[in-house]
Amino acid sequence: MSDFQGMEDLLQDFLVEAGDLLSGVDNKLVDLERAPQDRGLLNDIFRGFHTIKGGAGFLNATEMVGLCHLGENLLDKLRNGELTVTPEIMDVILDTTAGVREMFGMLEKGMQPLPAKPRLIAQIRLGIDGSLPSGADTSGAETSTATVVAEADRVGGASSAPDWEQFYHAITGQTPAVTVAPLPVDAARAVAAEPTAASPCGRRAADKPGHSGPIGRRDGEKGRDASIRVDTARLDQVLNLSGEIGLTKNRLNSLRSDILSGQTGTDTLHALDVAVSQLDLLVSDLQNAVMKTRMQPIGRLFQKYPRIARDIARQLGKDVELTLYGEETEIDKTMIEDLADPIIHLIRNAVDHGIETPDERLAAGKQGKAVVRLEARQEGDHIVIVVADDGRGMNPERLRAKALENGLITDEEANSMDMRQSFNLIFLPGFSTKTQVSDISGRGVGMDVVMTNIAKLNGSVDIRSAPGKGTSVVISLPLTLAILRVLLVRLGEQHFAVPLSMVREILPIEPRAVQEVGGRATMVVRGEVLPIYPLSYLLSWPYDRAPEYGVLIRSGEHTFILAIDSFAGREDAVIKSLEDFRPKGVAGVTTLSNGDIVLILDIKELLSLLGEPRGVPRGDVVQQAAAELEIV
Repeated sequence: MSDFQGMEDLLQDFLVEAGDLLSGVDNKLVDLERAPQDRGLLNDIFRGFHTIKGGAGFLNATEMVGLCHLGENLLDKLRNGELTVTPEIMDVILDTTAGVREMFGMLEKGMQPLPAKPRLIAQIRLGIDGSLPSGADTSGAETSTATVVAEADRVGGASSAPDWEQFYHAITGQTPAVTVAPLPVDAARAVAAEPTAASPCGRRAADKPGHSGPIGRRDGEKGRDASIRVDTARLDQVLNLSGEIGLTKNRLNSLRSDILSGQTGTDTLHALDVAVSQLDLLVSDLQNAVMKTRMQPIGRLFQKYPRIARDIARQLGKDVELTLYGEETEIDKTMIEDLADPIIHLIRNAVDHGIETPDERLAAGKQGKAVVRLEARQEGDHIVIVVADDGRGMNPERLRAKALENGLITDEEANSMDMRQSFNLIFLPGFSTKTQVSDISGRGVGMDVVMTNIAKLNGSVDIRSAPGKGTSVVISLPLTLAILRVLLVRLGEQHFAVPLSMVREILPIEPRAVQEVGGRATMVVRGEVLPIYPLSYLLSWPYDRAPEYGVLIRSGEHTFILAIDSFAGREDAVIKSLEDFRPKGVAGVTTLSNGDIVLILDIKELLSLLGEPRGVPRGDVVQQAAAELEIV
């Protein structure tokens, strides 16, 4: 049973508002570290903690109230000038926001938050007292920390009944009138060595090459937010268009009655044509208006990344600033959540792999502070997201050598790779340039997650890098997943749809141009040898007719020619998902203007089902065509 019986609506409102507020506090804390004298930022952060504390008080979440109050006390000391902003104090305040966020997780489950970790309480108290040790001076820290931990255990420890006196002291920040004996040094060191909560920048245990379980969100992040915020002006537009469509429907009903009564003159038919044209325009406008209600500013996703970049950089001893651009760019709400993990991995890799240490940067003639740029912009009917750094860049030869060393490619493949293909090696599962595995990188999983998740969104990833200058990873995504531009192809009399984002060009398949390399049919397109995969081969259909056309497809790291009988143009398909039954290799279905149902192919899944090696001999592609030529 929920601890908030009868308060569910209030709880949900609090979680949404307080979650946004806490994300804003995190970003302001990162800004405060860059501008420690900014009193306005300090006041904003203090108000954020105070607002969250007030909302928690309405819900009787006393543990959250207590933690927020201690955070307020520390911030108040900074506001009054009794303390100065230091990296150590910033660490404690950011740990406090992380503790509040953990309590949000308990509230989402309908449970009262558990007490904050004693070590966190101890660190906050040390900060309030001004006795927080600096990074360079930790002498005596173990004993003082352990003493406050013991006190925190007395204040926040679980018991059969609430200790209101101790709770009062926890809220007010006053020391209880009890004597707390310091722990022995050995015990203090044991407490100091207590593992802390997992950092948001660390690796998950499941992030291992070949892991069969789900790769992506942590368990606490898997639940999707089914709610969406919509500007009332957009809802008004939808309502107005619905009213216009209703009026047009009435006009069509009137014209229908006239036609049925025998009034089929020129005026009636002209009025019918005008009404149908108006309805077509209104339906298109309504569709666009409804699609806009699903669009959300990507800034809501971007706002959590400055904190993550800051934590990783501090952990690695680097000076990195994450700059955000294009936060007002809008993207489909369903895509925002699926982009969270890829962008985290890209930022983590940029800070860990791409950015040099301050000494290395100064030796190379660069500024000590590195910049990672996270940018979003709209280009036509696509959204482009860029994660760029000004670090060391990537060396294609080193990437090929590392892939060879790990057994991910052969000598023949390495010798035939161009620069783009060499850069794309980082997306292979198990590939990493790190010699040692850390909690941040080295397992060869992160970039594989990026490519996998972006491919699911019908997007593409492109890498641009120059040694010594930096690396840019460019993600291109469709504006929405509800409508997909597809190319209609035919296999016999059956139509299939292929996402147009994967199509590079259409070319005829001539028997003389088909060669056999390594036992499989290939064609040379602008100097590049590409394998030919008949659509019947991908679908495992028995088919003996020679294909006439080829569609040059690029799906992730796979570039090939899809051999088909013919094509029927392109369409903007409204995707209907197959929730209960989805055949392998099928992403969904759509209905054409003539009422035919067409399967939308999942090219990546079809390729994965074939395994390695894949391909067909030349005879399977040109046998029928060659026989016809001999007859002629």
